[in-house]
Amino acid sequence: QVQLVESGGGLVQAGGSLRLSCAASGNIFSINSMGWYRQAPGKQRELVAALTSGGSTTYADSAKGRFTISRDNAKNTVYLQMNSLKPEDTAVYYCNLNQVGDYVPYYWGQGTQVTVSS
Repeated sequence: QVQLVESGGGLVQAGGSLRLSCAASGNIFSINSMGWYRQAPGKQRELVAALTSGGSTTYADSAKGRFTISRDNAKNTVYLQMNSLKPEDTAVYYCNLNQVGDYVPYYWGQGTQVTVSS
């Protein structure tokens, strides 16, 4: 099993920045991808950004140009730098991990709340 612990959420004014962190621990043997999803009240969970072991990135259109995903392989930690935050970015942000050959398709963190005030 793999455990994911997110941190870095909080309350910020519109236009501000936050940096989310997600540390993975446990039975880690071959990470394929790590990413960030978010879920706002009354809405479905959606992809924000993802990063593969090969370095490929995927961003939601809403995140392009404002958010940057990165990873520290030595620490098994993925980051999400969020700049120019908007009230519509308010959501619970979840970390996600996928491993090659793992019988568990995806692991999820417990989520961290991001609130952007106008």
